[in-house]
Amino acid sequence: MMHGPSPERADTSPAPASYPLVGTCERALRVCNNIIVVFAALALIAACAILSYSVLSRALFQAANYWQDEAAVFLLVGATFMTAAYVQGSRGHIGIEAFVGLLSPRANRVRLWLVDLASFAFCAFFSWKSWTLTHEAWTDGQVSNSMWSPPLAIPYGLMACGMTLLCLQILLQLTSPLSGAKAR
Repeated sequence: MMHGPSPERADTSPAPASYPLVGTCERALRVCNNIIVVFAALALIAACAILSYSVLSRALFQAANYWQDEAAVFLLVGATFMTAAYVQGSRGHIGIEAFVGLLSPRANRVRLWLVDLASFAFCAFFSWKSWTLTHEAWTDGQVSNSMWSPPLAIPYGLMACGMTLLCLQILLQLTSPLSGAKAR
């Protein structure tokens, strides 16, 4: 089991100069992901503050909490999905590396590429379905069932944007070996 980037995938060098588009896309996505991580950290802090306020207001003042739980969930969903591409960019997802020692370095590169291909297929489908949910929620004016009733297009849109960024990140990782960049 792996709990961080493995040494053979730690290199984050961009695509070679003969493929400037891939290198430019990688740099742009890296900048975008770094900005998103800052906002996601702020969203997590806000979720903690909202939930703490909710607990204290219920315990001390028996105040109703119509919006606190849902707002915190929206913030957590946004932070989770929007930072998925950042985590994928550093290969920080937990993976089972049972075959690494058994396979040759070339076979491991092929295995990683195939896993990325399967991941891209799944994430592309998930992204597409998220965009359709977002569109339906937006056009139908769907809201949550709580008294606060925020629009469901918000969490669906965050989910769709995050999965789209993840697809772009995986696509760049798929094209990097084909463009001559070092494996990550």
